[in-house]
Amino acid sequence: MMQHDLVSDFASAITNAERVGKPFVIVKASNLIKNILKVMQRYNYIGDFEYIEDGRGGKIKIELLGRINKCGAIRPRFSVKKDEFEKYERRYLPAAGLGILIVTTSQGVMSHEEAKKKGIGGKLLVYVY
Repeated sequence: MMQHDLVSDFASAITNAERVGKPFVIVKASNLIKNILKVMQRYNYIGDFEYIEDGRGGKIKIELLGRINKCGAIRPRFSVKKDEFEKYERRYLPAAGLGILIVTTSQGVMSHEEAKKKGIGGKLLVYVY
């Protein structure tokens, strides 16, 4: 199976595993995926995750807690100014205060709420609720 977009593959793997009630899922590893997982862990969407070396780039085993209804990659990766987050919250999240947008900024990967507090923009990566 060819995989070109690691973020999209990761998001669909998590959504599918959550829907069937699996306790964990294994996805291809990358630094971006690790940083996204750290944000999801801070917001208690996932449990622990561990890196597994397989000699071909590695994999990450993610403990699922059953708290994710939908996780999806945002393509194209829209650039968002610090005061434009509400527009994308309405577009990707089901209700105000429910779920997070994960953004890559000049200060690293963080949720849209953290980026708003810091007053910085970035590029949208993933939505989770």
